Amino acid sequence: MTRTISERELAELAAQIPPLDEAAARAVQIRIDNKTKPRGSLGRLEELVCRLAAMQATERPVAGPRAIVVMAADHGVAASPDGPVSAYPPEVTAQMVANFARGGAAINALARAADARVEVVDMGVRVPVEAPGVVSVRVAPGTRDLAREPAMSRDEALAAIAAGVAIARRLTDEGVRLLGIGEMGIGNTTAASALTCALAGAAAEEATGRGTGVDDATYARKVGVVRAALARHRAVIDAGDALGIVAALSGLELAGLAGVVIGAAHARVPVVIDGYISSAAALAAARLAPRTADYLLPSHRSVEVGHRLVLSALRLRPLFDLGLRLGEGTGAALAMPMIAAAVRILDEMATFEAAGVTDSGR
Repeated sequence: MTRTISERELAELAAQIPPLDEAAARAVQIRIDNKTKPRGSLGRLEELVCRLAAMQATERPVAGPRAIVVMAADHGVAASPDGPVSAYPPEVTAQMVANFARGGAAINALARAADARVEVVDMGVRVPVEAPGVVSVRVAPGTRDLAREPAMSRDEALAAIAAGVAIARRLTDEGVRLLGIGEMGIGNTTAASALTCALAGAAAEEATGRGTGVDDATYARKVGVVRAALARHRAVIDAGDALGIVAALSGLELAGLAGVVIGAAHARVPVVIDGYISSAAALAAARLAPRTADYLLPSHRSVEVGHRLVLSALRLRPLFDLGLRLGEGTGAALAMPMIAAAVRILDEMATFEAAGVTDSGR
């Protein structure tokens, strides 16, 4: 396991995240306006490449090399004596991690299409996954039942965040310039729902969806679990203690992904977030280190009801809505070629002058 960090060190790291370079964004917009097209006619693609320029502090933004970090962990709430909160049993977490390592999951196929490497990380799967290609930074063999006690201690949450920061640093040191985040963990939509309620000020019914497609009875139990967790941890929520909330209500993979976001933002590397669970982790990062929100690129809008709350809290507008609800980083993989296309517009389109085309000025 990587070296952990203290709360003071986390605060110092958050303070060191650089602000966006708005001058670079303005310079890129001027370059785009001189391309052979009406002003603003490529809509959000123009906005996207300007945002990349501001994040990377350059008038020559890039969309690669690319990597997607998929973090996995088990959740105590998935083994609650009150009954399941997922359509799948807890052992599926380890089985899917092995599938990621073999390259057989949806994220593997979509990442190959996006020319992105997949970094599979065992943050705390109950049964360790010993397979080539799985990075083990296990903090604990899963979390505790968040409806009955804190899911993690503060030290465990800090260790998970530190592991994420270290992974982001290693990847950016290796040259990665566009980083996606994804997750796997049976029960983690329950944790994401509780985390969203605490960080976005929502009620359990507003933030809790059907996750893996649970039936009515399981859904009602899931909402009840989220409601019970919020009641049990009300003191830390009311105190606005972001680290305490992450420890009490999230999971090892969510805390780890929050660390990835913080580490990437510190290196000026944009982070493409996936669906509900990854976005909840990004919201946690933004509460722990507010400037990280500037480095987030939302991929899609999930069918999970709580995802809208998270995107609203982060003031982000997703690039597309395909009715996805898988997770794993699949939405991030789909968004990466679109981001690369925006950069190609800047790099490869001719200017009016170069092409000999009259500019209308509009």
